[in-house]
Amino acid sequence: MISVCLVDDQTLVRQGIRSLLELSPEIAVVAECSDGAEAIAKIPGLKPDVVLLDMRMPGKSGLDVLNAFSAQGKVPPTIILTTFDDDQLVLAGLKAGARGYLLKDVSLEQLVDAVKTVAGGGSLVAPVVTQRLLAGVNRIHNEFSSLGQPDPLTERETEILRLMSGGYSNKEIANSLKVAEGTVKNHVSNILSKLGVRDRTRAVLKALELGIV
Repeated sequence: MISVCLVDDQTLVRQGIRSLLELSPEIAVVAECSDGAEAIAKIPGLKPDVVLLDMRMPGKSGLDVLNAFSAQGKVPPTIILTTFDDDQLVLAGLKAGARGYLLKDVSLEQLVDAVKTVAGGGSLVAPVVTQRLLAGVNRIHNEFSSLGQPDPLTERETEILRLMSGGYSNKEIANSLKVAEGTVKNHVSNILSKLGVRDRTRAVLKALELGIV
């Protein structure tokens, strides 16, 4: 029996996924977590075979959860399951140790197959995400190959860049840091300038390449 832990801030989403998974006699949902902090506290003791993790949640995000486990040296087999087909989240989540990435509109068969694959030690990414990811990485690598090291970021700029890598908007970053949205926009402009890129996605890709986030 494959044990699964669901992490999503929306109760109805958790209930829906649980109902789908429990149609498979080979899978048992052993726990649900409604936020990242609860997941960080509960999952190490549960040791589920697979974690289905929403990436964007209030408070601690899915990326925060993955980074917390990575810092402990033990990232559980994790599938990012979200409604957001977002290059930044894909790269950051996979870099942090996720084994797979699926969108929430996958079929029951695809979801069950994904859980079985990751429980068995494999990894997967939804085909549409794989295509975008590979195209993006190749394109950005070519663009960056001739560039030197960027100017160093300030502590606040690094903090904002890490939030950007989690898919947060300027408004969400401003709320998180308790600063004006205009201040965040100025920091983002400085970050793009220092990294020599023209948009947020390329900034996160560059930061991942350089090990900043």
